Amino acid sequence: MAFTSYHLILLWSLLSISSYCIGQTSPQPKALILPVTKDSSTLQYITQIGQRTPLVPIELTIHLGGQTLWVDCENGYVSSTYRPALCGSTQCTIAKVNTCGNCTTAPKIGCNNNACYNTPENPFIKTLYDGGEINEDVLSIQSTDGSNPGNFVKIPSFIFTCVPTFLTEGLASGVKGTAGLGRHQIALPSQLAQIFSFPRKFAVCLSSSTQSSGVIYFGDGMTLPNIDGSKDLIFTPLITNPFGTGSVPFLNESSSEYFIGVKAIRVNGKPATINKKLLGIDKRGNGGTKISTGSPYSILESSIYDVVTKAFIDELSNATRVAAVEPFETCFSSKSVGSTRVGPAVPAIDLVLQTTQVYWRIFGANSMVKVGQDVMCLGFVNGGVKPTTSIVIGGYQLEDNLLQFDLTRSTLGLSSSLLFRQTTCANFNFTTKA
Repeated sequence: MAFTSYHLILLWSLLSISSYCIGQTSPQPKALILPVTKDSSTLQYITQIGQRTPLVPIELTIHLGGQTLWVDCENGYVSSTYRPALCGSTQCTIAKVNTCGNCTTAPKIGCNNNACYNTPENPFIKTLYDGGEINEDVLSIQSTDGSNPGNFVKIPSFIFTCVPTFLTEGLASGVKGTAGLGRHQIALPSQLAQIFSFPRKFAVCLSSSTQSSGVIYFGDGMTLPNIDGSKDLIFTPLITNPFGTGSVPFLNESSSEYFIGVKAIRVNGKPATINKKLLGIDKRGNGGTKISTGSPYSILESSIYDVVTKAFIDELSNATRVAAVEPFETCFSSKSVGSTRVGPAVPAIDLVLQTTQVYWRIFGANSMVKVGQDVMCLGFVNGGVKPTTSIVIGGYQLEDNLLQFDLTRSTLGLSSSLLFRQTTCANFNFTTKA
């Protein structure tokens, strides 16, 4: 595993186990929603929750594969309902941590004696912090009936992680932490499903606009105009990477990130000749394909990138090439490229999944990035030789695509571009009750 790029701050090394009871609110909501906006400066996806007593609105960056909701507790965290998770408590067991310790200074919020700790990650600066204190506090989040917003519900005891201020480096302005949606018991999807007894499912629909909100939907039954989730999605298995690509490797735990089994890539319907070994996950967790909001654009291992971009250029031979614009290498004059309902008229890129008939099609709206008045670039980045993950499907390629994660069945439902169905992720109703 290529963890050498991560700065590991190793602070604690005692062992412990624990036990916990989650507070509930009534009446039980059918599902919950978070509005998500795209930050124009960092290209991160931002949401807001209510936390603490009294409630304070907290802005968080979405970390799709993150293990936990973590916030900066060093700078201005004040709450009468904050409680640290002590060694021997069930919070620590739920969090699957076995590291406990004492504060080297006077105890305070985020640093308590006999507390348990996990390893939160900031993927935007590639930093892991092995001193995140497990805590619980009040959390407020909006309910929904599937298509219309409901009341905000309050969770008395939601498990989260406290971190020092330095871990917020690289996050968008005003953001105090990250909202982890990964495959972990204290990530938002699993905690909310446990608390409110709804299915361990969540949907992600990111808006391509910085002016309109997309949505993260926890539970079952999300609706969008012209979309029937049971009929209009294709489904593929979620794959478990046995090594924690976003966690400390010596913990020997599987990754909390979301991997899918891409078997081949087609450009304009034609197979690209790539090294199939790179598409699998080896015994050390290297290779494979993951979906990540930690990267603004998709990243391809160097040899895959070369083959895919060459095929794309060959299939778009009538378009005028122009100088590269970082971080992209393959750019065109937008005057030489037509337009369609699903974006620029360019060759579709198919990520072929379990069979040749099951694929994630990337149209021009998700493959081409406008970088100037008359310049657009292929929105894939060269990831170099021997990256940890061969293919990282980044945020831009997810926009205006509906993704439904079923953690119980370990499946992913995909819509491909919603523009093809004349709707977008900004069309979820956040304001009007039926």
